[in-house]
Amino acid sequence: MKRRDFLKYTAPATILPTFINGFAVKAFAGSSLLNALQKSAEDNDHVLVMIQMIGGNDGLNMIVPLDVYADYQAARTNIAIKEGEVLPLANNIKTGFHPAMTGLQELYENGKVCVVQSVGYPSPDYSHFRAMDIWLSGSDQNQIIETGWAGRYLETQYPGFPDSYEGSDPLAIQIGSLTSPVFQGADANMAVAISSSSEFYSLIEDVYDPVPDTHAGVELEYVRLIAKQSNKFADSIKKAAANVTSQSPYPDNRLAEQLKIVARLVAGGLKTRVYMVTHAFFDTHANQVQAGDTGKGEHARLLGQLSDSIKAFMDDLTKLKASRRVVGMTFSEFGRRIKSNGSMGTDHGAAAPMIIFGDYVLQGVLGSSPDIPTQTNVSDNMPMQYDFRSVYASLLEQWFCVDNMTLQTVLFKDYQRLPIVSGIACGTLTTIDDVNNGSNNLITNYPNPFVTTTTLKYKTRGGQTIVQIFDTMGRLVSTPVNKVQAAGEYSITFDSGKLAAGIFYARIQNGVYQNVRSMLKVKY
Repeated sequence: MKRRDFLKYTAPATILPTFINGFAVKAFAGSSLLNALQKSAEDNDHVLVMIQMIGGNDGLNMIVPLDVYADYQAARTNIAIKEGEVLPLANNIKTGFHPAMTGLQELYENGKVCVVQSVGYPSPDYSHFRAMDIWLSGSDQNQIIETGWAGRYLETQYPGFPDSYEGSDPLAIQIGSLTSPVFQGADANMAVAISSSSEFYSLIEDVYDPVPDTHAGVELEYVRLIAKQSNKFADSIKKAAANVTSQSPYPDNRLAEQLKIVARLVAGGLKTRVYMVTHAFFDTHANQVQAGDTGKGEHARLLGQLSDSIKAFMDDLTKLKASRRVVGMTFSEFGRRIKSNGSMGTDHGAAAPMIIFGDYVLQGVLGSSPDIPTQTNVSDNMPMQYDFRSVYASLLEQWFCVDNMTLQTVLFKDYQRLPIVSGIACGTLTTIDDVNNGSNNLITNYPNPFVTTTTLKYKTRGGQTIVQIFDTMGRLVSTPVNKVQAAGEYSITFDSGKLAAGIFYARIQNGVYQNVRSMLKVKY
């Protein structure tokens, strides 16, 4: 690689060494959330913490659908959580938490958790790598975008980074060894890291092994030079960490250790806006539960660690008087199938719930329990209720106070907004109603079952109205309506044409409201 190319692709990325509790810490140049915040709401100090649940989390066993429990249990008899063990939620009789999630249950009871049901995107991809690329780039399934949605925003705000950046604090931090493409720009990756604490201390003390007199040695010397230029970020983090001398207890697991570092830096006064931590590994094809006790096993261990770590994190932030600065979110590249497999596990699926937490989060469960067919097969998936980019747009707007034009620059489109964060966070009064009130039966069809055609009847409150048809694999097969309409009731005919017989889902989206209706096509 030529020196000029090396500079182009690596020098703009700030190298931040690891030195806290042995974790590799990546300093990102910025993110869409961060830079939107700095442009549109420079006077607030809000922080977003993203928890990546690597591997594809089984949402049906995490958020158990009590109102359709019989269908849920029949679809996964060997792994279904026992109904009496499901943790209840305040003012919600339709949904409960996995029995290992007592910490998040307590936060929910205290009004600090929002669950967003069935989050995904049309025509999902079931590859770990491609699916996560879609989530991090903000692309559609049929798009290959080489930039991350954060990197794109960064380039519109800081085209000359890092030369034009005058701050001393990193704009975003990832703790752990995973490099995220979410910060990839058109000309440079905004994130480079030194992966070990020993390398960091060698950096700041100028202690290095001798550089070999080879071409590789020349490049190593150059990398070390770039590392020295990152000391201003290292100094800021060291100073913030030193400002916190006592923290609340945390569980003994890797996620908790990462969140403990985040709490220390936030409370220590670091101006970083976005943090990313990771929790693995959720690819539970086999032995997801313990034989004879479905409330225990590998998935229960992972969910227990997630729940206990978030609870300890929020308790710590509260004690340190910094909890009002933070909103957190969980996400995974996809969910799992409705029907369990013969290995006491679940295979790659489509939509799955997300959990948003924080002092300003609006308590509730957005969306309805997934529609589970009475007779399921191994290919059946939960239909998407909310696009993952709607969650991004909602957090940008409601937590980082970003205007609509900036949102569309970051996410390419104007996505549906959800009531996730209190309007107080941006100094406004929220005008978003409870999306679960009056959002049932927005779309119906007759006849059902049908042979070739069926009439869809739907209600809109006015404005942009979208009607989509999905199959059980989550693939978008038709969009019969996508236009601005006056408030009222409408009907259209859906012609299934050459589509095979089976279950289909009709989804309506109208502003903040959505509803999913199952339909059955039968043979002549």
